Amino acid sequence: MMSKAVSSIIRGGKFSSAKKCFMHTTSILGAQNPKVALIFSGCGVYDGTEIHEASSAMVHLSRHEAEVGIFAPNIEQMHAIDHTKGEPMEVNRDRNVLVESARIARGKIQDLKDLKVQDFDAVIFPGGFGAAKNLSNFAVEGDKMTVQPSVEKVIKEFHSAKKPIGLCCISPVLAAKTIPGCTVTVGQDKDVDGQWPYAGTAGACQNMGAKHVNKDVSEVNVDSQNKLVTTPAFMCETAVHKVFDGVGKMVEAVLKLCK
Repeated sequence: MMSKAVSSIIRGGKFSSAKKCFMHTTSILGAQNPKVALIFSGCGVYDGTEIHEASSAMVHLSRHEAEVGIFAPNIEQMHAIDHTKGEPMEVNRDRNVLVESARIARGKIQDLKDLKVQDFDAVIFPGGFGAAKNLSNFAVEGDKMTVQPSVEKVIKEFHSAKKPIGLCCISPVLAAKTIPGCTVTVGQDKDVDGQWPYAGTAGACQNMGAKHVNKDVSEVNVDSQNKLVTTPAFMCETAVHKVFDGVGKMVEAVLKLCK
């Protein structure tokens, strides 16, 4: 016999009355209950958040027993990509960034406009083309890009408050545009045998006034002055576990800066 809970899910009923946003509570590396905001940009590498990078960040934050709040802007995304073809979809094209991001967050998510910097010790941006299409227009404008206003506000507020910011994959372009003179990595500035297909992003970061440092997928770059931690993640064509490990090093470096 079907349980009432399962029956409700199938009928599309309310899934949970659990408190939104917060996912973990405890302590890490000597800091008392650090609170970290994760910013998503949709769901899926080609038009939103890179799911493996988001999951990696969440797992490492959970292992370090941080308290995590997930946010996304309540805006329409640039387009929806059929991930089997890598092409824009002809049907069901209109997608909302917050609604799509909720898929990864298991529904525990809030509108980015409601994020208050005083409530968190750090902020982390996973990658995926959503960072270049929805959180900014880098995918269209390159180094002439603009950052989505609520995203720009969050980055500037955390930076002004001297709270650490972590970014992986292509999302460091957000910092390159928003924090003048910062140092970031998006991996390598030259492609070798197709391993770094987005190597041109390094030059774009430099054109926007940032300094780029070449790093391998397992490495992080720490800009101590700006409390900025970046790692290449899937800017590199590599094994998933290497991305997972690199994101883990980013998370750990961000949390150490919370002290």
